[in-house]
Amino acid sequence: MSLKDKTLFITGGSRGIGLAIAVRAAQDGANVAIAAKTAEPHAKLEGTIYSAAEAIEKAGGKALPLLCDLRDESQLAAAVEQTVSRFGGIDILVNNASAISLTGTLATDMKRYDLMNSINTRGTYMAGRHCIPHLKKAANPHILTLSPPLDMRAKWFAPHVAYSIAKYGMSLCTLGWAQEFAREGIAANSLWPRTAIATAAIRLIGGDALMKKSRKPEIMADAAHAILCKPAREFTGHFCIDDVVLWESGMRDFSGYAAVPGTPESELMEDFFVPADTPKLG
Repeated sequence: MSLKDKTLFITGGSRGIGLAIAVRAAQDGANVAIAAKTAEPHAKLEGTIYSAAEAIEKAGGKALPLLCDLRDESQLAAAVEQTVSRFGGIDILVNNASAISLTGTLATDMKRYDLMNSINTRGTYMAGRHCIPHLKKAANPHILTLSPPLDMRAKWFAPHVAYSIAKYGMSLCTLGWAQEFAREGIAANSLWPRTAIATAAIRLIGGDALMKKSRKPEIMADAAHAILCKPAREFTGHFCIDDVVLWESGMRDFSGYAAVPGTPESELMEDFFVPADTPKLG
């Protein structure tokens, strides 16, 4: 199981889960293109495309930092072409970029609605549309989208319908692409965490209290790695939960992923959109 010499195109990978996936792939010796819009340090969010590239190179991979606003098709198209020019193709697309606002209908203006849907749903669709022609030429092509299982209960929509629409739109891309491109052997899967993940976004939402109830981004990176190493023709159309993927790969101890060492599993906060029928582990 290795991603050595594979080329990954990751949207929004300058920090958090996207960066963790990039670094895990780099440990195998992968080529990683980071397409994100953070070129200068942000006051509240750590990481830029350049610091991400440094981390990738340090981990053993080859990096290509690409300044790209996912809402701009010309920028995305140019980023894809630069990746192909630099590395000779694209083997894996990771749709990681996402915007979040956990607000109700009357508190979510159209500017915020448009931002979430432009980055989440439209950005995912557009990245797929530009990368799929190159994925068709790859030996074991994968699309991995960081979006939830399609559990259509009202409880997941009522508190923040605009955000939920934007995230479920990403999942609908997975559902459609898995069948649309099955003959070409392109796998399309989604990955979602069982618990909150300790990222800058989580800190902004819940502060240190929520961070202490979270797991590290590395659990998502290890689960992503397990998925991306599977034969594409044999594993597609799945909506995966991070620890279930790792459990099925043979892992039994998840304590090392706790953001605060020693935190009992029972004290971790379950993430949004986790279906009630998700297997309980242990």
